Amino acid sequence: MIAFVRGRVAAVTLSSVVLDVSGVGYELMCTPATLATLRDGQEATLPTSMVVREDSMTLYGFADADEKAVFELVQTASGVGPKLAQAIVAVLSPDGIRTAIAGDDVKTLTKVPGIGQKGAQRIILELKDRIGAPTGGRVEAPRTTGAAPWRDQVTQALVGLGYSTKDAEKAVDAIAPDAEAMNGSVNVSVLLRSALRTLSKA
Repeated sequence: MIAFVRGRVAAVTLSSVVLDVSGVGYELMCTPATLATLRDGQEATLPTSMVVREDSMTLYGFADADEKAVFELVQTASGVGPKLAQAIVAVLSPDGIRTAIAGDDVKTLTKVPGIGQKGAQRIILELKDRIGAPTGGRVEAPRTTGAAPWRDQVTQALVGLGYSTKDAEKAVDAIAPDAEAMNGSVNVSVLLRSALRTLSKA
């Protein structure tokens, strides 16, 4: 198995990054929040999880080892495949997932596209004794991008998750006050989760 990939960022798409490792390009499927931290030409090291199917082999990349561990654990629940697991870690932080499962918080889990009430209840039932207690969560480094860049990044990330451009733009408009409140230190990961919460209420 491939535990991590280190290389130069050769390309970033709406759903993946290509890392150039000694002339070989590895495509890693990543959450929008992870992709927002990557820049063409920069060196990056991402923990990875390989999912092998009869007709494919897919590498998933993560911001850190904790996110990877939660991604792999939630797949052990019935009905949760890699795409749904990725959606879960895209919408909720690792500690957010632990807190929701430990607290029987069905409402929070159903904010993830593809998880209904029964699915959330099943995940809680199957993982509650194995998910562990919140670790205190990682502190995400503030991003110092200006207004236009964060709007584009969040909009593209939402479209990449399956929302329409119109709905994505409405959500971005709704969270604009949150960005302004960050006083110039715009955190795209936080804004993306705020936008997803806005869409889940719509």
